[in-house]
Amino acid sequence: MKRAARLLLPVMAATCLAAPGPSSRARPATREDARAAAIHPVAEPSQMQAWLARVPVTRDFPPDFAGSLHAYAPAFVIEISTAPGCLPCADLWSKLGTLHRHYGWQVRTLSREDALLRSGRLGLPWVGHPVAWVRPIDDPNRTVPIAIGTDHAPNLARNAWLAARMLTGVRAEVGVHALSKFTGIVGASPTSQFHR
Repeated sequence: MKRAARLLLPVMAATCLAAPGPSSRARPATREDARAAAIHPVAEPSQMQAWLARVPVTRDFPPDFAGSLHAYAPAFVIEISTAPGCLPCADLWSKLGTLHRHYGWQVRTLSREDALLRSGRLGLPWVGHPVAWVRPIDDPNRTVPIAIGTDHAPNLARNAWLAARMLTGVRAEVGVHALSKFTGIVGASPTSQFHR
């Protein structure tokens, strides 16, 4: 699982780059390439909506999707890191609240320290707020990131479903491939420095 999670950043880089330049095709993606591709800081609602407009929305779900997502609710929790004044945090929190109302999933906040620690365990760079994770209610050490920044509501539901499936036995490679459509919006101004 840890190895599969480390594959997530290069996959994110490949899917988040809108128009890779010639230099990105000439060499394999590095961790810095992945981080740069996955992070798009926003300071205004219009910037966030413009970035979200580029993100494909999940439209096809398996027939048992809603029933499965309801069935997973008692066993899993979604945790989100957040910060004051963070536009994507508020947007993600709102969409996860809708997911809670429709499917019964618990949604909780996660401290910055816990988010940093969790990212480090998976070998992911800390990019800022928000990051959302799914974990079993009774096991805080088994986690799957489902959003970096905010995302469309159908994508978040799909990612929660995939994370639960990964945590209950679906091959991690399958889940990581499907989870690769992260939006990469984080709640920071373009001039801020991201650090681990």
